[in-house]
Amino acid sequence: MFYREAGQFKTGYADDMAVFPIRQDRIGIAVILAIAYLAVPMFGSPFFVSTIMIPMLILTMAAIGLNILTGYAGLISLGTGAFMGVGAYACFKLATAFPDVNVLVWVLASGFFSAAIGVVFGLPSLRIKGLYLAVATLAAQFFLQWCFVRIGWLTNYSSSGSIEAARRSLFGVQITGPGASETARYLCVLTLLVALTWIASNIVRGRIGRKWMMVRDMDIAAELMGVRLLPTKLLAFAVSSYFCGVAGAMLLFFHYGSMESIAFNIELSFQVLFMVIIGGLGSLIGSYLGAGFIAALPVVIKFAPQILGIELPSAVVDQVTVMIIGGLIIFFLIVEPHGFARLWQIGKQKLRVWPFPY
Repeated sequence: MFYREAGQFKTGYADDMAVFPIRQDRIGIAVILAIAYLAVPMFGSPFFVSTIMIPMLILTMAAIGLNILTGYAGLISLGTGAFMGVGAYACFKLATAFPDVNVLVWVLASGFFSAAIGVVFGLPSLRIKGLYLAVATLAAQFFLQWCFVRIGWLTNYSSSGSIEAARRSLFGVQITGPGASETARYLCVLTLLVALTWIASNIVRGRIGRKWMMVRDMDIAAELMGVRLLPTKLLAFAVSSYFCGVAGAMLLFFHYGSMESIAFNIELSFQVLFMVIIGGLGSLIGSYLGAGFIAALPVVIKFAPQILGIELPSAVVDQVTVMIIGGLIIFFLIVEPHGFARLWQIGKQKLRVWPFPY
């Protein structure tokens, strides 16, 4: 292969297609992973790990799933919470029916059930799009949530209609159920997220991802160029729902421990959508930034005033959180549609050439 090299930048095709073609990016990712795998478990308090890090990582998984559908394929969905619920209920049933199989296997397998449901509700995407597709996925949200309540088989006919994660161990360490350590649950969630992020990155940078972006930019032109719209859109729904299903299973087994159907309501769908908008559409790093910001914001608003001796009621914290998120959504939609991901990209570019701006 022939290519030219200009400083740290290489112009060969293989280098251009690399996930991290620049040396500083590779170093930065290595440092972030070292902090995530070593520093957080060693120095992070149980409250920090269980209240901020675990839900942030799980919501990042859901945000990646929605970003694949909305950011890369250009298809709007308001049923993210329901697809997460499908993964949670499927994992609960699988773990109950086959208790001897490692629960991580069922967490990953539950995503396929969510993907199948996503394909079913993605069928109208060939004929409708935009607001009408959003309404169709909203109908899926309400229908699936109704199923979680009315179909007793999903909850093993529990009188309360709730599902609970049983105690499961990995290498002799309990990772789910009452009594599981925060560090064990955190490491499981982090490992699953890193692995699936790597898979998502390869998908969106490959042939499938290019098809999604062609459909997003102009579906008629994409069809004229040979892209089959229905399989391409259904694949986007399947992959997106898979990530959301895995996130729902992790939410049950590694965070809450027990859940009811109300946890997968429309508010959860909007929360994940806000993460994608604030973090940046069509960006995996944007999913991390958006989920991290929204997951940490209520905690910061709650505990930051305590430094000054001010105690804010929970209702005030919720209202201030909603106000800040709403203002940021309006700001980013008007000023910077690509969200935090674009600001992160601009910051990296300036740091690479610092202290020489040009």
